[in-house]
Order: sequence, then C-alpha cells, then structure tokens
Amino acid sequence: MGETSNLDGIQISDHPLSTEVFTPGAEAFVADLVRSFRDRRTDLLRNRVLRQDRLNSGWRPDFLPETSEIRSGAWTVAPPPTDLMDRRVEITGPTDRKMMINALNSGARAFMADLEDSTSPTWDNVLEGQVNLRDAARRNLELSSAGKEYSLNDEIATLMVRPRGWHLDENHVVVDGQPAPASLVDFGMAFFHNAREALERGTGPYFYLPKLEGHLEARLWNDVFCHAQDALDIPRGSIRATVLIETVLAAFEMDEILYELREHSAGLNAGRWDYIFSVAKKFASDPRFVLPDRADVTMTVPFMRAYTELMVATCHRRGAHAIGGMAAFIPNRRDPEVTEQALSQVAADKRREATDGCDGTWVAHPDLIAVALAEFDAVLGDGANQVQRQRSDVSVTADDLLSVDQTGGAVTAGGLDTNVYVGLRYLASWLAGTGAAAINNLMEDAATAEISRAQVWQWVRHGSELEDGRTITPDLVRGVIDTQMLVIAEDLGAEAFETLPFDKAREVFEQVALADEFVEFLTLPAYKLLD
Repeated sequence: MGETSNLDGIQISDHPLSTEVFTPGAEAFVADLVRSFRDRRTDLLRNRVLRQDRLNSGWRPDFLPETSEIRSGAWTVAPPPTDLMDRRVEITGPTDRKMMINALNSGARAFMADLEDSTSPTWDNVLEGQVNLRDAARRNLELSSAGKEYSLNDEIATLMVRPRGWHLDENHVVVDGQPAPASLVDFGMAFFHNAREALERGTGPYFYLPKLEGHLEARLWNDVFCHAQDALDIPRGSIRATVLIETVLAAFEMDEILYELREHSAGLNAGRWDYIFSVAKKFASDPRFVLPDRADVTMTVPFMRAYTELMVATCHRRGAHAIGGMAAFIPNRRDPEVTEQALSQVAADKRREATDGCDGTWVAHPDLIAVALAEFDAVLGDGANQVQRQRSDVSVTADDLLSVDQTGGAVTAGGLDTNVYVGLRYLASWLAGTGAAAINNLMEDAATAEISRAQVWQWVRHGSELEDGRTITPDLVRGVIDTQMLVIAEDLGAEAFETLPFDKAREVFEQVALADEFVEFLTLPAYKLLD
C-alpha cells in the first residue's frame, strides 16, 4: 500500500478516500494532536502495565485516598445541552452507511456511531466511517442499495461518536515514524470535520469514551478536548463526552472521572460486557475471581449490582446522566417463541435499570427500542431524566465491587462450547472486516469475544472442572475448538464457511485463550492480520 501526505513527517496510507478525509487542514490538526499528547498516552499505557503487575502480585484496588476531597466535595458537572437532556433510549452500531441511516431514523433519542468495538478497523472501514459521519452531520446521508433508497428522516437521533481506546494504534497514519494513537485519529477527524457544522445545527460534538481505567486517562481526554476546541476556535465546553465505566478499576474512580471532565461531561454508562471482561483480565491470576459461564454473570449478581448502583448514585450526586447497559438481543421473526422470551427478559432488565435510577439505556437493534422505551416511559413520565433522584440509600464498599466470589453459577461444557463458538465466529467476522456480528440471536462485538476467550483462559489457568468432572486443559480446549469448527461449518454452510478466515480466527483465539501470559486485548494480535 502506497503512502501520501501533505506535511513533513506524516505518512497516510493510500486509499480512494484518503485525500477526502485527510485534507491538508485535517491532517495538520491530527498531527498536532498526536505530537501534543502521544507521550502522555504512552505514559498512561505504561501505568496500566505497572498496575497490572501489582494486581498480579496480590494488590487489590480501593477508593483513592489522595482524591478523597473530590469525592466529598459538592461540585457538579456542566448542565447538559438541550438535545442531550432526554436520553431514555440510545441505539449503538458501527459506522456502516445503511446501519447509520437506520439507527438515526430508528426513534431512539441518540445514536452512538461506533468506531471501536463494533467496527473492524480496516482502512476501508476507518475512512468510510469518517465520510459517513461527515455526511450524517450535514444531514445528507443517503444510500441506493439493492433497488432501495435510504435517506434520513426530518427527525433523527442525536449523533454521538465513540473513538477507539487509548491502547490501539492506527498503522495507516504514521507521525514522525510512529503509528498514531487510533483514539486521536478517530476523535480528531470527527471533530475537525463536524464540530462547527454540528454547533450551527443546534447540536454539538458529542462523544463516548471507551475503556478508561482511571481519572488520569480522563484528564488526558479533557486536555485533548480543550486543545482541540482552542485550535479550531470553538468555545470550550462545546464537546460533551459520556465515559463508559467498563473496567473494574474505573469503578473505583467514577467521581474523579466526572470531575476531570466536568466542563465536558455527559455522564457515565454501564459498559457491562467489557466490565465482565475487565474483571477476568485484571484478576486473571487469582482463583477467587474465576467467573462461571457468561450466561450466569447477569446484572443482578452482587459485583455487577454494586457497580451499577454506585454509578447511578455517583452520577446523580454530580448532576450527570447515568446510562444503563446494552441489550444485545436480535429479534428473530422465524422463532417467535424465542423472541417472546427474550423480549420479556429485555423488558425486565430495562425495568430494573429505570427503577434503579438510570436516565437512559442502550439497545443494539431497532426492534428493541419500543420495549426499552416503554419501561423508561413508565418511570420517567413527562420528565426528561431522573438526575434529581438522589440514591442516598446506596452504600458500596471496595469489597462489594470485588465480590466476584459471590456470583454463583457453574462452569459447564455448554458454556465452554459457547465461548469457543462465539470467539471463533466473531474473530472470523472481525478479520473479514465486520465488527458487529449477529450470532445466535445476539449482536456480538469485540467485548463479548473478549469475555469468551478470557473465561477460557481463566478456566485453563486455574484448572476449573466441568460439571461432568473433566478438568479444563489446553488439550481439552483444542478438542472443543475442533468440534466447534465443524459445528460452525454446518451452521453457516460450506460456501459461507470457506469465504471467512477461520484458520486465522483459530490462530488468534488459541493465542489469546491458551497463552501462558494473558494477552491484554485480542484486537492487538488480530490487528496485525487485518488487510
């Protein structure tokens, strides 16, 4: 792949869209962000490694003594802009053009266009995603496909954008000989091309921030926001960002994260799948943190309940929105019985969130909006949110956040089969360029694949026993992989199976599920195999 650039020290991989996205001004803007903040980002990633070393040695997190004044203070975040007052149902999905049109037209209050876990970061997807974000911001997102015409309605969801996490690089953007941080590329392009346009249309540059592990990482984002707004002469505070609490370490620093972003904060979101993965990863070496089957780790088990209750209480004390977790079910019109049962579970989940005090929630499919909306309408009524509802009854300790050993459940052969099946199918999809994969009536993304492989790693590391008495070993897992490859081939059909890179998927899955040391993110080795 060739390279092009308008500036010294910058190489942008060739692509038919590269000059459209990386205009001279945009390229200079992103290069400035990278040069201004990459060293701090490197230091923060190094701190993650040091913290993990401490965890591996038996240290356990607690609320930070050095920030106790922030937790006890009476401060609040900036009030939300008008179009983020009511967020009772938000839909999420990748930046595929058709999916974006459908999501923006879906009737959800907001749409999070995802450049992260539901997007496979091929250069095609990265650039097409930015073009689609640009067109969406200008309300001229249109598509002709298979004889059908797709365009935006007059009333659409409020657009929010999730860039990739701090840990990822963008190999197609090289600044001074080093790949640029993917987060700064994604944010920088979306902000440069669309911030002023959004403000002129009465909305704003709104973002979701993934996989933060603490308030210092939030501080870096806040400094990036201030720098970006100043560089383009856009008023500070125009950016609003919702932070996903999807790592167990961030759960101990929710007040501090809101404080660091208080001028730009749009609240917190319970990123449930990544949170479960984070628990498996951070405490991978401790047998007391071995998780049961994924299906047994519900939002009502003690450690998950503690973190979501604390999130609501923390947000409302600071005047911030608390957004509930993802409903990933995909209704299946060919199986009404399964669909009816699943929709009943979704309704119960959303009823619990609304009753707990959440101001909104997430769904992955348009057909779930009505179900979620009904539950939040019943609680919110004519109100835009329930931020005024203080959860003074909530008292969560460090032990509560770490009470994984009270989860219950079991490690079963069926759970192992499911983890291997989902991991292989998702990785094959991701390596083929699709980051949101419908698998067994669920919309799976990188986070659920991470749970799948992390649980297998835990079970092997700690010699977990299946209900039939067999110990989970690497050889047993390889045998399950053999079997599940055959099951997948039968489910997909020979032709579809052959078109997907299952050999590469197996290679990556075995690497991240059976390695001696826990690989931090499966997307790191998988990214090396992307075209």
